[in-house]
Amino acid sequence: MVFAPDTEVALRTVVALINSAANSEEHLATIEDLDRFLQAEGFSGARTRDAAELASVHKLRSQLTGLWTMDEDAAVETVNRLLREANALPQLIKHDEWDWHLHATTREAPLADRMGTEAAMALVDVIRSKEMDRMLVCAAEDCDAVVLDLSRNRSKRYCDTGNCANRAHVAAYRARKAAS
Repeated sequence: MVFAPDTEVALRTVVALINSAANSEEHLATIEDLDRFLQAEGFSGARTRDAAELASVHKLRSQLTGLWTMDEDAAVETVNRLLREANALPQLIKHDEWDWHLHATTREAPLADRMGTEAAMALVDVIRSKEMDRMLVCAAEDCDAVVLDLSRNRSKRYCDTGNCANRAHVAAYRARKAAS
């Protein structure tokens, strides 16, 4: 494990959120799509379930997408802004199936603030650990999804949104066969 368990969960949620718009496909087009996403990612707390909430999550997704490829200084500015705008106040919380872990907003805070703060708190660990090189863009030429490499040997290069790794391996195999 590279990071604390709740940090890894939050980072995986960030990847899922960013990749919900990868490759010009929109997987959070409706409030129902957002409901399914939040349930799959285990997000709880207050919801307005309206178009403004969906738009705020889309805005957050854009900010996090940009953050994924920023240099460290720019990432720090973005993370600090996300925390500042949400009036983040870190505290230990125990809820649902989770033991003690860190939250920096209340369950009543707006959804995008809670999501952004959780992402920012996880990215604080990434930045402090000097591990931003684990935040990648898929190596497939025709894919713009992001990748979080939590492997020990830092070998993950392809996203989990489709068959990018399989297609790349098949293409390399065919190229080797054609060359011989």
